[in-house]
Amino acid sequence: MTYQSYLDSPLGPVLITADEVAIHAVSIRDSRQHIEDTETPLIRQCKQQLQEYFDGKRKVFDLPLAPEGTPFQQKVWQQLTTIPYGQTITYMQLAKALGDPKCIRAAGTANGKNKLWIIVPCHRVVGTDGKLVGYAGGLHRKKWLLDFEARSSGALTLGL
Repeated sequence: MTYQSYLDSPLGPVLITADEVAIHAVSIRDSRQHIEDTETPLIRQCKQQLQEYFDGKRKVFDLPLAPEGTPFQQKVWQQLTTIPYGQTITYMQLAKALGDPKCIRAAGTANGKNKLWIIVPCHRVVGTDGKLVGYAGGLHRKKWLLDFEARSSGALTLGL
């Protein structure tokens, strides 16, 4: 059985989807859509950790995750979780970390298919020139997240 619930965030409503054992998706929305809101213990834990993130108190998430994707997508998403809070890498650095600089486009595509917003920090990947590119939640949200993490970690903001 799948359960869903919303969390209000500084960037808009966040829809959390889970089953009894793992979080399957966390996505930012422009507005709430009608759902049967079911808050399970796991969804409550996810909401708590997301709220701690937005309060500047959490930098790493500790939740059981079950994103659906190809083995390559899974590898990319796992690599994203190694990007430290408050830091960014480029798509080229991501491809190199995956072991193949030629997979840059495939890595970018997999990054864009990440369904675990913030928890798997795809927002920490920027263009080779350091500019903000491609973000399913909108570049304004990507900029907000990167600036927020930079301030919270004491790093310089991007100034983008």
